Amino acid sequence: MTAASPSAPPLPKPGTAGATVFPILLAISLCHMLNDVMQSLLAALYPMLKDDFALDYWQIGLLTMAFQVTASLLQPAIGIYTDKHPQPWSLPVAMGSTFCGLLLLAFAPSYPLLICGAALIGIGSAIFHPESSRVARMASGGRFGMAQSVFQVGGNFGTSLGPLLAAFIVVPLGRPSVALFCVLAAAGMIILGRVGRWYGRTLAAASRRAADRTLPLPRNTVILALVVLAFLTFTKNIYMASISSYYTFYLIESFGIGTQASQLMLFLFLGAAAAGTILGGPAADRFGPMPVIWVSILGVLPFTLALPHVGLVGSGVLSVFIGLILASAFSAIVVFAQELVPGRVGMVAGIFFGFAFGMGGIAAAVLGVLADSHGIRFVYLICSGLPALGVMTILLPRRSAFVRAG
Repeated sequence: MTAASPSAPPLPKPGTAGATVFPILLAISLCHMLNDVMQSLLAALYPMLKDDFALDYWQIGLLTMAFQVTASLLQPAIGIYTDKHPQPWSLPVAMGSTFCGLLLLAFAPSYPLLICGAALIGIGSAIFHPESSRVARMASGGRFGMAQSVFQVGGNFGTSLGPLLAAFIVVPLGRPSVALFCVLAAAGMIILGRVGRWYGRTLAAASRRAADRTLPLPRNTVILALVVLAFLTFTKNIYMASISSYYTFYLIESFGIGTQASQLMLFLFLGAAAAGTILGGPAADRFGPMPVIWVSILGVLPFTLALPHVGLVGSGVLSVFIGLILASAFSAIVVFAQELVPGRVGMVAGIFFGFAFGMGGIAAAVLGVLADSHGIRFVYLICSGLPALGVMTILLPRRSAFVRAG
């Protein structure tokens, strides 16, 4: 049996002592950063693409949808398949797809080719996330929240860097300069090749043991909990999509600032989201996922409600608090879901990195239509109340029920 074909190895149960493989965690987090830097360039390019191709807001939303829905449709299927047949060498292939997407964004002469470029980046995301999430959990040594945060913060930091790099590289040098970031994709392919070899050796060593996939709770309870967690992620991603796709336009229209200044403001939000991710995982390990989810989803509500009613400085301050609080939930949500369905890391990654993320992409397109018809400020008034839906957290089972069920 080859290293690419065995069933997914058994994962240690929560609290299991083991050696955390930090070089692998840091490598996969670095590649997540590179992957998401390149992905975030798409949203950072929107003001430039809007001018170059005379796009409407709905066409901007369609670009977001092409990227996110491509990832959404493929990630769950890829995750379910790789739970049974892990593919270590798919990691550099994913980065190769992103490489091709960047070239299209840099040199596409038409809007349909821009859509293709966005879709190729989405395909890269769909392949990368399930397998890299599995690698992070395998390297965790039982510290699942911490490992998920290390992995995820790479992505958030990369997403926050995208607008900054766009402001100081792409805006001054023009759209073809996006091709310079293909160097990052090539570096990621090399690193992921080495990670893939470690992954393959670990799979080979674990292939003789059967994974324990016994559900810790009744099946219907597990399904309801997964639906609630996906819904919470969905509402979070709608708000994140409203920021990543339209925040720069909102700032330019509301306060008359330039494109470069608006990108710096977006960096503030995304940088705070990266910091929130760092805090969320260890907090979930220490206090459990439920308190972190409650604080993150509902705790951000006063700040989102205030955002459409403050000035430029207030928008910057509030965006930092929103990013910090809102992002802290994601690691806790993923760890909670992984505990609900043991041995199905790829499926969980497909649902939470893929499906819920892609639904946020559909929402971005809808928000674009609303922005065209009612104005960009109306979008933020509508989205400001979304965190109130976090009250659905009350439907999640308490972790003490896991112990009784076991």
